[in-house]
Amino acid sequence: MSHAPRTRTVLSCTLLVIALGAGAGACGRSDSNPLSAKPYDAAGQIAYNGPAGSAKADPDRPLEITARGGRGRITDVLALDAAGRHLAGELDGDGNRWHSTAPLVAGTHYTVVVSTEDSDGAPGRRTLTFDTTAPKDVVKVEFGPDAGKYGVGQPITAELSKPVKDKAARAVVERALKVESTPSVEGAWYWVDDKTLHYRPKEYWPTDATIRASSRLEGVRIADKLYGGPAHPLKITTGDRIEAITDASSHYMTVKRNGEVINTIPVTTGKPGFSTRNGVKVVLGKQYFVRMRGETVGISSSSADAYDLPVYYATRVTWSGEYVHAAPWSVGSQGSENVSHGCTGMSTGNAAWFYENVTEGDIVKVVNSIGEDMTPFDNGFGDWNVDWDKWRKGSVLQADLKAGQSKLNSARLRPQV
Repeated sequence: MSHAPRTRTVLSCTLLVIALGAGAGACGRSDSNPLSAKPYDAAGQIAYNGPAGSAKADPDRPLEITARGGRGRITDVLALDAAGRHLAGELDGDGNRWHSTAPLVAGTHYTVVVSTEDSDGAPGRRTLTFDTTAPKDVVKVEFGPDAGKYGVGQPITAELSKPVKDKAARAVVERALKVESTPSVEGAWYWVDDKTLHYRPKEYWPTDATIRASSRLEGVRIADKLYGGPAHPLKITTGDRIEAITDASSHYMTVKRNGEVINTIPVTTGKPGFSTRNGVKVVLGKQYFVRMRGETVGISSSSADAYDLPVYYATRVTWSGEYVHAAPWSVGSQGSENVSHGCTGMSTGNAAWFYENVTEGDIVKVVNSIGEDMTPFDNGFGDWNVDWDKWRKGSVLQADLKAGQSKLNSARLRPQV
């Protein structure tokens, strides 16, 4: 007797589950429910302004899809190009018309999936495909430097084949140029001029990092009749953080690897009238032998300052001819006075050591010189002499983002009445 109630309870639950299962099964098998039906072909329910047959669409013309009168409505449109990029669009509230709100990509293939429903709510679907015409006027992108291993100060560059001046057009370009690093760091593009962009992080790159630059600009509309062209992706890596800091007043260079001092070298820098530039420079390249002549930097051969010298272990830091190099003729002045024409000179042994321990992209910094400051862009890579706030203003996207944030902060601080 004590087991009977429990038995009846179990049986009741079992019957309830069976009843619910039977009901669910009956509903699932019902042919009267439109939501259970396989989507029908909605070809006769929609119309669009795309090309017919093998013709190609004009990418400057918006894509439009409409529902044929009285035959149902559009519920969703998914448009993708060959690269998997979504075409933004807008569907009206009645489901009668969808139109693209962003330019089509030129020279690509589109797949458009249109979802509909009829007056009974049954789902329909139609897949449309078409190609867009190739652009006639394109902006190609070339990334720099060459693939390889660099110091932590190496900027990424992007050279455009045509000038881009308009702010909105620059935003399109900048949005399509991607730089990613592992480990990840904050960074931004800077428009050096109408055809040149530089990218750098807020601080130097991490050591042993992998940095990739790529473009998704190909086929994208930049301006009227102007589209993005192809670009080869770039991959570089970094090694140790090498920094060479020259104090022009003490006449010594301190070399650090990952923050640890690994050498202290007596040097001579530029004498008055030829003072070495202050600031951060980046190693541009190395040459075992360079013939240095005063005429190449504007010194007349008849001048008392004229020179024509064979120079070894030359590490270049500016395009105008500033090097760190062997200067055996000035060993007596190294560590005590500045006698060069702007270069940083040291003994042959020290120059050989420096030459072997630095690479392109390493940091060479000069402090306490009476010379001018290193310019940011026209004489090598002086990018690190631009503070981060100013650097961000050189990016169209970052500047707009910062301006928007400033407006938001001002609104939050505004007293409520």
